[in-house]
Amino acid sequence: MGQALGANALDQIFRTARTRNGWTDEPVTPDDMRAIYDLAKMGPTSANISPARFVWVASPEGREKLAALAIPGNAPKVRQAPVTVIIGHDLDFAEKVPQLFPHNPGAKDWFEDPHFARTAAFRNGSLQGAYLMLAARALGFDCGPMSGFDNAGVDAEFFAGTRIESNFICSIGHGTDQNLFERSPRLTFEEACRIV
Repeated sequence: MGQALGANALDQIFRTARTRNGWTDEPVTPDDMRAIYDLAKMGPTSANISPARFVWVASPEGREKLAALAIPGNAPKVRQAPVTVIIGHDLDFAEKVPQLFPHNPGAKDWFEDPHFARTAAFRNGSLQGAYLMLAARALGFDCGPMSGFDNAGVDAEFFAGTRIESNFICSIGHGTDQNLFERSPRLTFEEACRIV
């Protein structure tokens, strides 16, 4: 049975964590990227389908290509961050279901309907993107998720020749308070929830 995390951990992951717009020069190394992914991949998905695919855009050339596809307000964030991850989902994820769900060899057939498969890929890939952010925060990094970019352009530039579609992007590194907004309000339990 699990135990509640301490207040400091909850602050780091949720309560005092902020969406960062500015970044220090401290790098995010390939070992850091692997550690973040290796923690995030443990989050659950439907039938363990794991449709998310991640492109870690760390090189100056890659960052410039991605920044050129972002809206003007997001481009400087991509250029400054040590790495920005493109979170996508593979529409051909079912090909890996026999590997990922071996106790039910027929599970691949559950996703024969293209509409259902697309919905499953988007839903579960979004979950995995959130897990990636939580893993990064848990390991001491800051995140700057963004949705303001040209999805079709990103797909053509970074996912050409595949059936992977981009969902959102997220800068990861050690954030600064540059352009940090006051925390926005959240809905109360009563506004967002019902118990039935």
